[in-house]
Amino acid sequence: MITTTTLDNGVRIVTQNIAYMHTVTTGIWVANGTRHESPEHNGVAHFIEHMLFKGTHRRNIHQITREIDSMGGILNAFTGHEYVCYYAKVLAKFMPRAADLLADIFLNSTFPADEIERERKVILQEIKMRDDSPDEFIHDRFHQNFWSGQLLGMPVLGNEETITNLSRPAILSHKESRYRPQDIIIAAAGNVQHNELVAIMAPLFSGLSSAWQPVSTDQFSAPVKKVNCIEREMEQALVCLGTRSLRYDHEDRYALFLLTTILGGGMSSRLFQEIREKKGLAYSVYSYIISHADSGAMVVYAGTEKDHCCEVIDIAQREMTRIATEEVPQDELDAAREQLKGKTLMSLESSDSLMTRLAKNEIYLHKQQAIEDVIANYDAVTSDDILRVARGMMQSEYLHLEVMGPVCNLGLSAEMLKV
Repeated sequence: MITTTTLDNGVRIVTQNIAYMHTVTTGIWVANGTRHESPEHNGVAHFIEHMLFKGTHRRNIHQITREIDSMGGILNAFTGHEYVCYYAKVLAKFMPRAADLLADIFLNSTFPADEIERERKVILQEIKMRDDSPDEFIHDRFHQNFWSGQLLGMPVLGNEETITNLSRPAILSHKESRYRPQDIIIAAAGNVQHNELVAIMAPLFSGLSSAWQPVSTDQFSAPVKKVNCIEREMEQALVCLGTRSLRYDHEDRYALFLLTTILGGGMSSRLFQEIREKKGLAYSVYSYIISHADSGAMVVYAGTEKDHCCEVIDIAQREMTRIATEEVPQDELDAAREQLKGKTLMSLESSDSLMTRLAKNEIYLHKQQAIEDVIANYDAVTSDDILRVARGMMQSEYLHLEVMGPVCNLGLSAEMLKV
């Protein structure tokens, strides 16, 4: 059962009780991420995420780590373009202690100056590590260039210049202004009692306030057909070929999920069968969706040898064209439907997945959605729906290609992009 309590200042507490689970995952989310930063402070949301583990008025850094370890739990955080999340997963009997620990680091972190300087070095190394990891780097670069010129295109980690120049006052000011109560969601799932969590969190969060109001006029601009080549000495050429897609809450999102699954969502998908199984051109090949509040992208990824790069791109475009021009056979649609329904239902066995689902429903849908409704929406999708959605997405002028590796002499250009 899903239960929601909204405090007078707008903080939402949402729980889903699954009585048979041994664990509870509690997350404190803020619907404010990288796209809400200023360009000169790019990376500050992620910097704050790091700093909230560096000590509070009640606990120093060692006491924080020792306390979560003493519960056999997991304490972690992550930052996205539209949110940040701090979460703890523990055995159900430790939920009150974990909730108190989370609330303490969220509300009472002290941001010691020496720790800021230490963590600045860590984040600069994290940026270098991302840049040295080709698989991670190309996806990050695709996102930056697909939303180029928009706040949504800024990297979550920031860059060397912005991280180097971030001051302690700027970091504190960002947290105090952007962590507005109406943007805070406390979500918990597993063997959790709603009233117990509210009793812990409500007194701590009910006094929060912020006068900050978003002033950005950042609007999604349709992507322009473009090819970006990143020359790097590597054994493989990595390919990200994408097109515009749907926003997170779009009514056609279930047709999009099925379309992406059929195209490159598993071993039986069209791209996997054509590129890997039939031709042996790649070990890793798949498609995925990026969804934001106002826009999205669908991306095809593959890693192949330099000499096969153009062929892989041609096959990907051919399959994108095919799904936008030919009706998906009923048996293929039914198989993809069962695949997605199965993954959805299996995710219910994880308290952290359930917690994330609760929070994202609040952020993007502004309501909770019963799992029965999700399954029904998958069942309602027809081949005509997939064809209609694909035709709207698979258009040559929306295509964006990122290629990395020994690729400068391949003659790649925007003229070759066509679906």
